Amino acid sequence: MKFEGKTLRVTSTEEGIATLTLDLQDSSVNKFGAQALAELGQVITELGSDASIKALVITSAKEAFVVGADITEFMGWFKLEDDALSDKLAQTHAIFKDLSELPFPTVAAINGLALGGGFELCLACDYRIMADNAKVGLPETQLGIYPGWGGTVRLPRLIGADNACEWICGGQQKRSADALKDGAVDAVVAKDAVLESAYGLVQQLLAGKFDYRARRAALSAPMTFSPIEKMMVFESVRGVVKGKAGKHYPAPMEAIKTIEKGIFQPIGKAIETEIKGFIKLAKSPVARALVGLFLNDQAVKKAAGKYTKTATPVAHAAVLGAGIMGGGIAYQSASKGTPIIMKDIRQPALELGMSEASKLFGKQIERGKLSAEQAMQSMSAITPVLSFGEFDKVDLVVEAVVENPKVKQSVLAEVEQVIDTNAVLTSNTSTISINHLASALQRPENFCGMHFFNPVHRMPLVEVIRGQHTSDATVAKTVAYAQALGKTPIVVNDCPGFLVNRVLFPYFAGFSALLKDGADYQTVDKVMEKFGWPMGPAYLLDVVGIDTAYHADQVMAQGFPDRMGHEGENAIDRFFKLERYGQKSGSGFYQYETDKKGKPKKLNSSEAQEIVQSLQDQPSDLDEQDIIARMMIPLCIETARCLEEGIVGSAAEADMGLIYGIGFPPYLGGALHYMDEMGLAAFCELADRFAHLGKLYQPTDSMREMAANQRRYHTYQ
Repeated sequence: MKFEGKTLRVTSTEEGIATLTLDLQDSSVNKFGAQALAELGQVITELGSDASIKALVITSAKEAFVVGADITEFMGWFKLEDDALSDKLAQTHAIFKDLSELPFPTVAAINGLALGGGFELCLACDYRIMADNAKVGLPETQLGIYPGWGGTVRLPRLIGADNACEWICGGQQKRSADALKDGAVDAVVAKDAVLESAYGLVQQLLAGKFDYRARRAALSAPMTFSPIEKMMVFESVRGVVKGKAGKHYPAPMEAIKTIEKGIFQPIGKAIETEIKGFIKLAKSPVARALVGLFLNDQAVKKAAGKYTKTATPVAHAAVLGAGIMGGGIAYQSASKGTPIIMKDIRQPALELGMSEASKLFGKQIERGKLSAEQAMQSMSAITPVLSFGEFDKVDLVVEAVVENPKVKQSVLAEVEQVIDTNAVLTSNTSTISINHLASALQRPENFCGMHFFNPVHRMPLVEVIRGQHTSDATVAKTVAYAQALGKTPIVVNDCPGFLVNRVLFPYFAGFSALLKDGADYQTVDKVMEKFGWPMGPAYLLDVVGIDTAYHADQVMAQGFPDRMGHEGENAIDRFFKLERYGQKSGSGFYQYETDKKGKPKKLNSSEAQEIVQSLQDQPSDLDEQDIIARMMIPLCIETARCLEEGIVGSAAEADMGLIYGIGFPPYLGGALHYMDEMGLAAFCELADRFAHLGKLYQPTDSMREMAANQRRYHTYQ
């Protein structure tokens, strides 16, 4: 048999061994769209009716096997009526069922990444040979759904219900060793031996050394559990998963329900159970939000890619200012393979920076990510210095000194004199205008902002801030360096606070107004954490640093006095005066003690409560929904303003900036998606209830126009 399509091809030998090679044209990866599924269905049918075929090997011509379904195409599926979506899913299941019932043995040769539908294709085969550097997995729960092409049915029968629940609910990519240990694959070999090994296994199957029919029968039948075994497996799994997933992410718990029901059913009935549960999740707002985030993340990477096409790579970097932030940047650069100079004017600061980097490398050793030798080698890529002696060799400098415009301007002007005229100079400022800082430079075209978030090694976002004179080449090199550090760069235009802090401080302003009106800050923290934020606003301020927040608030108030200025003293002002700076000083809204692991432990503070109460007219029990509205409305409106004013280039970049930068609840999809989901008309109506609180609560004219015309920020919904 021979077939040549746009997504796959089939060849066969004289001995009757067919090879189905997945090879999507005009794409660097294989993914399942409508055409790929149609061609797969066609060739499976033809193979099944060809008496000359004795065995089938499925492989890939790409580096990856199959990365999953084409999510941009399948968004359309989720909008279908339930019956139509059920039919679509059933059609794909029929293809995989036909594959699993071919009248000859089938082997998947997994040469690279096999995720989602790609791994479900492998599960429909009789045997699986995996490259030692490949990964497999079912990540669908990260999109608010669960596997919909047989994953919840076949994987439990293959590796056991407990392992399958862990694989599916966690949504993680599994390395070859783990896949082999759990029984998801039959052999692991070197990448260049995968296809040869698959053919070798086929020869053994044809010689009768393995009974593939018996395996099929076992994997198609209902599983058997005693009542006690069932209870032990599923009660244990439910407890662990519920604690990790939380109430806002229903897909993992729904997956457990489906697996628990399906394992006692014949495979055909179990597939019907999977389809029914999948439809329920696919129509949920959480799935819309998480799939939207996936698409937005792709859009952000595409936007960054436009810059990096023309970028000159950074071969050697430098960071000005040691300490925790400088040490974090130095660690990130060295760990990703870019040598970096770390300069400070004080030896103790350099020692602190090197200590921070050493601590982070030590954690990598503890986790088994690096050997001691590898960590030492990476650590040697950081050069601590007290002078500018080596700076003429660097391609890019990150200034990370104290957040003071005069100090920054002085340091930037000084380093500009010693670096190459083509080197890029960046500032890790969080709020100070890039145009203002550039006024002290002779080559402002070589200067931009490069705002890292703390802790550097964990936070994925880097804001690249374009100033009035910043050149495209400067932006491109900075974006490329951020990507080389493993970060997600988003290019924004200059304004006080840029994107993330400009949006965050109206959120803090909403919090301050709540406290003034008598709200208990611990209650507000609990409400917002329950709503989905990783920490409430009071706790977040303590972590950020009250002093940092105070100074940033001054910048924001000066930049946007009509809505970010405030009269009188608020809690942040008072705590700053009392030097209650949060975790760094041991006291803020909460008290902090160091636990056994050396981490700050949050404790209630009666003193802080008294301070806040002294600033209030009278205590007040505010409705939970009112607290959420008063916190969220200013943040959402300011995000819309940033998009309208061109501070951020797209709705996708705006929402991903908030997700990656401040921990906006992912299940809500970002501020603009949140308003889309609510409906702009409903959002404006809600905001109007609080219009008396000031301009932060008043939607823009553009928002009202969009509401009147039923327009959305995102087109994927």
